[in-house]
Amino acid sequence: MMNDLLAVRGVSKRFGGVLANHEISLRVPHGSIVGLIGPNGSGKTTLFHSIVGYHQIDGGSIRFDGREISRLRVPEIARLGLVRTFQQTRVFGKMNCLQNLLVSVPHAREGLAAMWTRQPADVTQRARQILHLAGLQDQLGQRAADLSFGQQKLLEIAMALMNEPRLLLLDEPTAGVNPVMIESLITLLRDINARLGITLLVIEHNMRVMMQLAGHVYCLAQGELLAQGSPAQITGNRKVIEAYLGAQP
Repeated sequence: MMNDLLAVRGVSKRFGGVLANHEISLRVPHGSIVGLIGPNGSGKTTLFHSIVGYHQIDGGSIRFDGREISRLRVPEIARLGLVRTFQQTRVFGKMNCLQNLLVSVPHAREGLAAMWTRQPADVTQRARQILHLAGLQDQLGQRAADLSFGQQKLLEIAMALMNEPRLLLLDEPTAGVNPVMIESLITLLRDINARLGITLLVIEHNMRVMMQLAGHVYCLAQGELLAQGSPAQITGNRKVIEAYLGAQP
């Protein structure tokens, strides 16, 4: 559909004899927050890898803003504005928070040693603004390794924002984060969507988080699409309850 920023249609991915994704279809409209849930091993992360170019799909179509991207490489897809985060944080522990953001700018890859003196003032100012948005303004000069795990999650999202994404894929952003910090993450993701206009596709196991964030949720099980609907519809779906939420028969 014309309103879709991301359209996944009939995507399949096989690893040897294992069919990790089987004819999965989902859509992410412009400006939306869409959730993706499912038990461990259901194929969620594999689908993310395929969307951003880490895996070549074996069948189907992946279109970003109307353009087929399933055969593009990771850097090409990122330049279009499709960026992802990971389950485990990927921050530079020996660098401070501001440096982590500056090194995330695509053109900063040319050499870390000289990078600090080459960054234009507007890039540094933008990094400071993003750290403020993430609630990390007081940790600007603190080493990333000294942050709490939840703060590292916030920092990784801030690093992704330096790439000016149009669609941000988040892989379990609240996993391993304490309840107080989860609220900060929810607030940040809402602000990214509402204030910055960035569309979000979120893998999340915490259904309370999903209820607060997503307008539409897809559920995978055993590599296939099991159900889709509003968060309320998903949490009340008997198939989802049996496959994912662990209700007793």
